[in-house]
Amino acid sequence: MYFIPFIVTFLLAVFLTGLVLRLALRYKIVDEPTEPRKIHKKPMPLFGGFAIFLSFFGILAYYIFFTDKILGSEIVVKNLIGVFLGGALLMVGGFLDDKYKLAPKYQIIWPIAAVIAVIVSGVGIDQVTNPFGGLLHLDSWQKIIFWWQGIPYKITILADLFTFVWLMGMMYTTKFLDGLDGLVSGVSTIGAVIIFFVSLMAEVAQPGTAMLAIIFAGACAGFLVWNFNPAKIFLGEGGSLFTGFILGVLSIIAGGKIATTLLIMGLPILDAAIVILRRLISRPKSLVLADQKHLHFRLLDAGMTQRQAVLSLYFVTMAFGTSTLILKSEGKLFALVTLAVLGVLWIVVLIKGRHNEQKIE
Repeated sequence: MYFIPFIVTFLLAVFLTGLVLRLALRYKIVDEPTEPRKIHKKPMPLFGGFAIFLSFFGILAYYIFFTDKILGSEIVVKNLIGVFLGGALLMVGGFLDDKYKLAPKYQIIWPIAAVIAVIVSGVGIDQVTNPFGGLLHLDSWQKIIFWWQGIPYKITILADLFTFVWLMGMMYTTKFLDGLDGLVSGVSTIGAVIIFFVSLMAEVAQPGTAMLAIIFAGACAGFLVWNFNPAKIFLGEGGSLFTGFILGVLSIIAGGKIATTLLIMGLPILDAAIVILRRLISRPKSLVLADQKHLHFRLLDAGMTQRQAVLSLYFVTMAFGTSTLILKSEGKLFALVTLAVLGVLWIVVLIKGRHNEQKIE
């Protein structure tokens, strides 16, 4: 039931990535190694995320229209329309940025629009599990805006705000993580597989979400064939955002599995948060400018090869992700607290390192 869609999506993604690669080269949608932080030595094709987008939604469309494996109690048509529109907006913005190098103030328009499309379609975090027992409800304050075909469209202030912050955070986590060959596509594959298994657990029991997750895993794995070191094509702006976008959406549809996804993506999220904090402190006027202070670059500075750094981050992602299949709510809370402590220690080390650099200067 699940092996076939994974394999078919994988093979389609492999084929489409090769096609997108040729189109990117033909129309000069490439990443020139013109900045010191870029570690590739020659122009690399961009817009690879479009292959993931096409293979994911292509196979998803088949299972929506010709089977009963997707639509159900947890997923309705309007949800998937919103996810598709959101993904399409990211692809448009990604193409424009890959081709014309948009300024940061224009780059952010597309992820914001994508999140709004998803929220309007009814995808949202109405409640989250309280690690101390019960549920935390975020949908207590809501207002119906209009009805259409018997379906209410409403604003739930806390839930919509939480969903907005969550999806934006997930998108920028994978965007910041996209610095080494195969890193984001591999981590996204692992994350999707973990969400697949979580969706099949007895207490969740969401086969529709499991199908979405395994199809997305196949799309990312197929792209990884071309993207693993030495990469032949990059995700590009749209692809790096799209992977985090879908992982964030899957975690919502799977019953608000926020703690689960925080553990799966714990290290990248921690890295992104620390980088943002450091930039706010050291250069607030240039918050969005990229640099080489991310964890994956620091692993290279420590003497690792690209493959060693990427495989080590795969291992960490898999370890934390697998823990979500074993730990109960209290255990997940303990794991998250452990991550937070590691984050504090990491910040202390970075601050000391900065002071030492200033003394040397």
